[in-house]
Amino acid sequence: MSTVAVHLRGLVRFFRDVMGEDAYRKYQAYHAASGCSSPPLTEREFWRDKMDRQDANPGSRCC
Repeated sequence: MSTVAVHLRGLVRFFRDVMGEDAYRKYQAYHAASGCSSPPLTEREFWRDKMDRQDANPGSRCC
């Protein structure tokens, strides 16, 4: 694999992390590691809950 492709993949992964695209994956990993007895939220439920929490507590964000 060329170094350009390696750097491009790293750049794509960086922007996905910045944009929060991997949030559900991180949630699933945390849920599995924490030993929580309840089933994890579905992806749709997760994003709805995340957006509801952000709307209720806007904090500092651009929009």
